[in-house]
Amino acid sequence: MISIKNSKEIECMREACKVVALVYEELESKIKPGMSTWELDQIAEKKMRSLGAIPAEKGYDIGIRGVPPFPASICVSINDEVIHGIPSKKRIIQEGDVVSIDTVALKNGFNGDAARTFIVGKGTKEAQRLVEVTKQAFFEGIKYAKVGNRIGDVCHAIGEYVASQGYSVVREFQGHGIGRDMHEDPGIPNYGKAGRGVRLQEGMTLAIEPMVIEGKPDILELSDGWTIITEDGSLAAHYENTILITKNGPEILTMTKKEKQENNVK
Repeated sequence: MISIKNSKEIECMREACKVVALVYEELESKIKPGMSTWELDQIAEKKMRSLGAIPAEKGYDIGIRGVPPFPASICVSINDEVIHGIPSKKRIIQEGDVVSIDTVALKNGFNGDAARTFIVGKGTKEAQRLVEVTKQAFFEGIKYAKVGNRIGDVCHAIGEYVASQGYSVVREFQGHGIGRDMHEDPGIPNYGKAGRGVRLQEGMTLAIEPMVIEGKPDILELSDGWTIITEDGSLAAHYENTILITKNGPEILTMTKKEKQENNVK
């Protein structure tokens, strides 16, 4: 069932999403070679709690027997890890690593969700291009996130743009509606046919999240039940924001002040 938010609920969404943006400001200022992914997790959780939110990913249970609840506040996925990497004191970030971070903050009963991919230190030109294309795929998609359009219009735009750049999208995982629950209807794949799917309405809140692979789209799941890697060992990147569908077009709720200035977003 798709949730259409009223004005009060939208304000709660804004608050949760603001927390997420502030967490990314903190992480971007702190991430560096030599630190562990566990340290990033601690920074994120401390920031969230200081802002009156809780990390919604911590303890998240997908309900599959044998797969434990997610043990951390953020997902940290490095290089060929696509999504859902589990932070660890043993996993040390190296110069040039491609580090994708995904987190969800819960505040006042509502969730905000976003992902960013950072190149730590001096990365390769190939890695930089992958990260830039992944980010741009999000913006190509939300050009169609307008009242009256369909979900398939957004999905198609993302997939076509990524393919035009010579990359692959992950097909087994997708974006989603978001609100009181972390994952709500509708599902939002990063590929699809224009003109298909749910019609967009004012008051919808959606998590749009291109997951892009440098090589083939095939993925594998590690034995921890969470971490997803590329089958061919190629690099992957992830970019996500929570958006609100308004009569004037999409409003991005999870961007930092710096990002808004860089991307000319109000």
